[in-house]
Amino acid sequence: MTVKIDTVMQTRCFGGTQGVYRHDSAATRCGMRFAVYLPPQARQSRVPVLYWLSGLTCTEENFIIKSGAQRKAAEWGIAIITPDTSPRGLNLPGENESYDFGAGAGFYLDATQAPWSGHYNMYTYITDELFSLAAAHFPIDSSRAGIFGHSMGGHGALTIAVKNPGQYHSVSAFAPICSAMRCPWGIKALGGYLGQHQEAWKEYDAATLIESRGWKNSPILIDQGTEDTYLHTQLQPQFLQEVCARAGVELELRMQDGYDHSYYFIASFMDDHLKFHAKYLMSK
Repeated sequence: MTVKIDTVMQTRCFGGTQGVYRHDSAATRCGMRFAVYLPPQARQSRVPVLYWLSGLTCTEENFIIKSGAQRKAAEWGIAIITPDTSPRGLNLPGENESYDFGAGAGFYLDATQAPWSGHYNMYTYITDELFSLAAAHFPIDSSRAGIFGHSMGGHGALTIAVKNPGQYHSVSAFAPICSAMRCPWGIKALGGYLGQHQEAWKEYDAATLIESRGWKNSPILIDQGTEDTYLHTQLQPQFLQEVCARAGVELELRMQDGYDHSYYFIASFMDDHLKFHAKYLMSK
């Protein structure tokens, strides 16, 4: 049975349509919102699709307002789907006490610890539920899908792509958390959602996954600002550099002089990332 979705808003944008939608999620057991940009080419045929995963505190709204991605997506004929970063409105104990855990901080994993395990299943939501829902309701070609994201969402994009190479054919990130097991944000999230047995954490650590599983579908493109406040404490791209070198994974890590962690940084290099994904998705 096809899941019902409700239209929150739709507006014309660069000849295509920017929409926001809502549905009742089986994975998170609550209502979820997501955004879809459909380029003008989607009126004639199914188009390749990119999934954007946002960072801490964000919703689906940040990307569609601030990234400037729609212009080039319209030019290249690529749809962009942007989910929320966590379930919302559940009123779980501690859900709204801090910016880096709970609401707005789902970390794109499937929680195993109560009370989070009943709802905080963003990995399954992204890779299974939303992936199927999007293919059923929109003119996208799910056989030509890529994934990218920022910060916590960069961590999500990398871990999800590496674990699902048959589903995502290209991956990139802006200032990703490169090893969640080795940074304060990740240690807090992984411990809270998965418990203190660190073997389980390896399934959601980008550097560990790349070293153990590799990645051959495309190079990995990463942009990182040199003036990013979180560069050395939370993001730590050196871990990714080291494991990619050992695993024979092609990594293009671009250190962008003077840029910080904001959407001004993301917007500055968004066109490059869309061009990168178009190269691999259009050739499928």
